[in-house]
Order: sequence, then structure tokens, then C-alpha cells
Amino acid sequence: MNATTTGEGSSVARRFEGQTALVTGASRGIGLEIARRLVVEGARVCLTGRNPATLAEAVDALGGRTHAIGVAGRSDDAEHRSSAVAAAIDAFGSLEVLVNNAGTNPLHGPLLTADAAAVRKTFEVNVFAVLGWVQEAHRAWLGAHGGRVVCVSSVSGLRPAEGIGVYGASKAALIRLTEQLAVELAPNIRVNAVAPAVVKTRFAAALYEGREDAVARTYPLQRLGVPADVAGAVAFLAAPESDWITGQTLVIDGGVTLT
Repeated sequence: MNATTTGEGSSVARRFEGQTALVTGASRGIGLEIARRLVVEGARVCLTGRNPATLAEAVDALGGRTHAIGVAGRSDDAEHRSSAVAAAIDAFGSLEVLVNNAGTNPLHGPLLTADAAAVRKTFEVNVFAVLGWVQEAHRAWLGAHGGRVVCVSSVSGLRPAEGIGVYGASKAALIRLTEQLAVELAPNIRVNAVAPAVVKTRFAAALYEGREDAVARTYPLQRLGVPADVAGAVAFLAAPESDWITGQTLVIDGGVTLT
């Protein structure tokens, strides 16, 4: 197996040499770090995100169009999904890996006072759009050639969490969707998920900003997650080492769900 060396001097296997990945919601944070990990391991990536300027910066950060392209749009827009999948295949000739990372959380508070429109939006992005991405990728490439799908869920989909009940319910639905797709798309397409706890990104900042040390002390490993923690797990689930794993959700939580 070929390997490359990171800036820190450690050797990383190029497990995705010659393959193409599409990573949704990848202009920053966890999505960008997942894309970076896949590029380091040899993949060409298509990134999606809502902001064209931020997306262009992400593509540049990954080495430009030799390694990455960006397609701006909303994940809950069917035309955007179709355009992004087509662009990935047109640019790089294949689509072996789909990473459903795009998500939204517009609500904070109890379910009983949740705005119905915001609840629908949360499920449109976090659940229905994921199914749409899988359907589109299946039609365009995965159905004929096989591949791997990894969905980014959350530990809030495993147990109740104060203030983010709608988000948690959508992430629980995503875990169930992952299991169902794994059964329906086997044996040529594997579908798995990851469920991170609090990861230090702008998306999750409200959960730890100004009190990071106190929050970290509630974790057995005494720290919050960073995007690279999730990226490594996603790469594993998309790589040959996990070829006998499907329909599973890998919890990445510093041990917090044990407490």
C-alpha cells in the first residue's frame, strides 16, 4: 500500500488513490477536515456548501482543482444535488465515496415550543436531503459500480440532549436511515455513520464557548473533539479496512456517553 507523509512527519496510507469522494457541507469545520483527510490519502474531492466564496477558499486550501472542486448550493435543493454529483463525475471520472456531512440546527429550546417551519427545515436538511444525496449518487454511479456512504450523525441522536431535541430527533432518524440503506444497498454499497459529541467548530460553538474547560471535564478523556477526530473515523469507514462493516454508527465522544 502506498503512503505519503504529512506535515508532521507521520506516514498516512493512500487508501483512496484514484478515487473520488463527494463531501457535503465541506467549506469549513468537520466537512473540510474530512475532505482534507481524503485528499491526503489520495482522493479527488467535490465539496459542497452554501457560500461560494468560502467554498472557493476551501478548494484552494486543498490544493486547487487538481485535487478538489466546489459546487455551491443547499443540500435540500434537488437540483443542487444533481449538479454536484454530475460535476464530481465529470471532473474526476468516478464517485466511490459519498460523505453526508451537511447539517443544520436552527432551533434551541424544548420541543413543545418549537417552530413548525424550523422543525421541517431541520429534517429537510438532516434527513430528507441525505436520502436525496444517496438516491442521486446511486443513479449516477454507485448503483452500477458500488461504493461507500458515510453519514455524520451526532450523539444527540443516541440519547436526549437539553435544548437540541429537534436536532437530536433528526440525527436519530439519520441513524435509522443509515441502517435501512445499509440493508437495501448491500452487498455492493456499504452505508455507515459516525456520531460525534461536541467538536470544536463554529457550528457547535454555543455548546462550549466561554466554558470549554468545564465542559471538557465532563468527558472521561478530558477534552472536546476536534474535526480531525471525526475525519479519521470517516476515512476508516470509507476505506478497505472496514469492508465487513455496514449499517453501524461509530460513536466518537471522548467517552462522554459512558457517564
